[in-house]
Amino acid sequence: MSAITNTFSTDQPFLSELLASAGEGKIQLPDFQRGWVWDDYRIRAIIASVSLGYPVGALMCMETGGNGLRFKPRKFEGANENVAPDELMLDGQQRITSLFLALQSKTPVPTMDERKQEIERYYYLDMKKCLDPDSDRFDAVLSIPGARMVKSDFGRRVDLDVSSRDKEYENKLFPLNIIFDVSEMDLWAMGFQEYYDFDKDKIKFLFRFKSEVITPFQKFKIPVIKLLKDTPKEAVCQVFENVNTGGVSLTVFELLTASYAAHDYGLREDWEKRKKILDETDPVLSEVDEKDFLTAVTLLVSHQKHKSRGAAISCKRKDILNLGLGDYKNCVDQLEDGMKKAAKFLHTQKIFDTKNLPYQTQLIPLSVICAILGPHFENASVRKKLSQWFWCGVLGELYGGANETRYALDVQNVPAWIDGGNEPISVRDAGFSPIRLLSLQTRNSAAYKGIMALLMKTGSLDLINGDPIETTTYFDQAVDIHHIFPRAYAEQQKYERKFWNSIINKAPLTSRTNRIIGAKAPGKYMESIVKNHHISIDALRRHFITHLIDPVLLESNNFHGFIVDRAKKILDLIQDSIGKSVTGRDSEEVIREFGEPLIR
Repeated sequence: MSAITNTFSTDQPFLSELLASAGEGKIQLPDFQRGWVWDDYRIRAIIASVSLGYPVGALMCMETGGNGLRFKPRKFEGANENVAPDELMLDGQQRITSLFLALQSKTPVPTMDERKQEIERYYYLDMKKCLDPDSDRFDAVLSIPGARMVKSDFGRRVDLDVSSRDKEYENKLFPLNIIFDVSEMDLWAMGFQEYYDFDKDKIKFLFRFKSEVITPFQKFKIPVIKLLKDTPKEAVCQVFENVNTGGVSLTVFELLTASYAAHDYGLREDWEKRKKILDETDPVLSEVDEKDFLTAVTLLVSHQKHKSRGAAISCKRKDILNLGLGDYKNCVDQLEDGMKKAAKFLHTQKIFDTKNLPYQTQLIPLSVICAILGPHFENASVRKKLSQWFWCGVLGELYGGANETRYALDVQNVPAWIDGGNEPISVRDAGFSPIRLLSLQTRNSAAYKGIMALLMKTGSLDLINGDPIETTTYFDQAVDIHHIFPRAYAEQQKYERKFWNSIINKAPLTSRTNRIIGAKAPGKYMESIVKNHHISIDALRRHFITHLIDPVLLESNNFHGFIVDRAKKILDLIQDSIGKSVTGRDSEEVIREFGEPLIR
């Protein structure tokens, strides 16, 4: 790998040169950069810093015309020239645009006040304050409305008028938009002397101002890091992320958007259209973002190249950045269809929204695998293996870290396994420790969400009306995870928290059912349900059984028996889902925690 010193150069041009290049179009912006947004306060602040010779941060530009990354250019706000640029500014748009408009443009600067109201301003230096050592330089930078008058009393009284050169001289206010215009500067200085009849004190005042304030402006330099024209895409992204001090964050999506824009293709518009389709397709797809989508497209393209010429499958950042426009166009519709199939598959697993989706990350390889399967996705034997792989990932908790390598392995191996090949690593390596049931206490865990979905998949019914919990979840959204032995009752009985707050003592219940359960002992609330809600005890028992709960243990308030019995049933459910045995169910650790083996 080449050293970074081969990809950039450094320089320290005068600010005046930079602003002139921006005005002439020699330096422009990549089109992905957001518009100029600095407010009046920040403009005054940077002017004050420059006037004192304080550093305002380095800029970063990139040469155009090479074989590396190509961006569609956009000229700076206020620039008039429309030419092909020599350089693009990746970092520094807000600073250079602010200084260009305030110091070089002859029109008022469109900006915002502290209330975010749009205003137009000219910027002046109060000459006396600039030369007063006790005055804050920020206070010497004046922001004057576009009519060059400051008014009060609802516009009836003029407090300051600089609408003519004579009035500027009278108030000793220097217009900053002529500071780099030599001829205008000379005319203004001559006019100032004439206005005061060449008074010696005023001439000394003027020349002191020029020496102490104007000259530092004109000699002000800004360091510029310049990426060379053939800098690799991944280097552009990495360097920008390391040094960016403002503006947009240069993500891989922004880089690819800018790269495709050079070929007149609107990646952002295409993504926004597809994002709307995905959102309308199913709630479970609502948190798919642009990076997820590009990662999935890259995986699909990479899989096709693997099949055709044996190339390695990969979806790291450099692979996304090297995703060609032709490859994107060829695969994006297939990937969108794969995401729709993934949503359909998740419904069959009783996962209906992102709140209950165990791993958002697993949606990426799932969508790509579904896209690769195409019409075979509908086959029962295919769905069975797809389901086994999915639950191995969830209950084996395999998608919680850096996942690019696992994505690539799954996209390569799962379709091949479905087609009769070897078992993929994600299935082979997945396992579940029985003790893990005790540490699953909140829905922050993928395994926690997964087990709740599996309980619904087994056919859990609402305890009161007998409706399938999955139907209530899908249509009513009033289902949450609640305790079977209520918390208040468990604490009163001094049961150990690791048991009563674990997933073993929880089930998907409607909010209405949970209110009815209240803080009563299970035997008591079962009696109350039968008495007050027109349901027989046999029907209520059947409803509890659908949650893998033995109602006899509840009726007798047998907490320990309930915990052991339900732990065994949940482990059986996990075994069925991952297609392999859960080992260690009779281990010493299990016996120490539960008091007996978890073997049925």
